[in-house]
Amino acid sequence: MTDSNKIVPEDVRARLERGMAAAIGIEFTLLTPDKVVATMPVDDRTRQPFGLLHGGASAALAETVASIGAALNIDRNKQAVVGLELNANHLRGKTDGLVTATATPLHRGRRTQVWEIRIEDESHRLVCVSRCTLAVVDREGKGEARPPLR
Repeated sequence: MTDSNKIVPEDVRARLERGMAAAIGIEFTLLTPDKVVATMPVDDRTRQPFGLLHGGASAALAETVASIGAALNIDRNKQAVVGLELNANHLRGKTDGLVTATATPLHRGRRTQVWEIRIEDESHRLVCVSRCTLAVVDREGKGEARPPLR
């Protein structure tokens, strides 16, 4: 993350340093409630057996940026967001380099959020377009200090 965009809650920042995002090389460059931007390398971690960017890697990138964006729009002491549906249209193959995902909200309701994700190559050509629907759920014991979700 760039220094100017590090103003995120500690519980969100800790999540960015572990799990699938870290395993496949996702790096966040912008984190706001209105837009989340992240990059992902196209390398041996993210290619399918025939050398192209794996559709599952694009889907993981899309759901990751949407989930973080949605989490920045709730009270994480009282609520959580969980994925309900992910749709991804793979429009262009990519064999190496870097892709950039930009997630923006289409709907931020009390019980659901819908995010649009555009994944582009270095020349700003669309590689994948995705939409992710997330449920906003209440945590048990609202307002109590809760350990991070695992």
